[in-house]
Amino acid sequence: MLTLIALLLALLVLPAPWGAALVAVAALADVAETVVLVRWSRRRRAAVGLETLAGRTATVVTTLAPHGQVRVDGELWAARCTAAGAVARPGDRVRIIRVEGLDLVVEPL
Repeated sequence: MLTLIALLLALLVLPAPWGAALVAVAALADVAETVVLVRWSRRRRAAVGLETLAGRTATVVTTLAPHGQVRVDGELWAARCTAAGAVARPGDRVRIIRVEGLDLVVEPL
């Protein structure tokens, strides 16, 4: 946009050497602005997908001995408890360790 304004000023208002200089400076400013905005938009990756579940807590819905169901953000997930001999009862809180397929691997808190 800045380049377009500079081009119009160069053609209609400014004398020959100053018009070319203004267009060049405006074009450089547009390129610099684009580079800065692209780098700024890529500063971090969006947190989406299954990898965001690891480390979060869930509530047990059906007894985990070792398989059962947990609720995470209102969604029901099949889960497997990693602790040997541990039984998580409905209402208990568990930590999600990782996701294997569509099953969550959890440990009691």
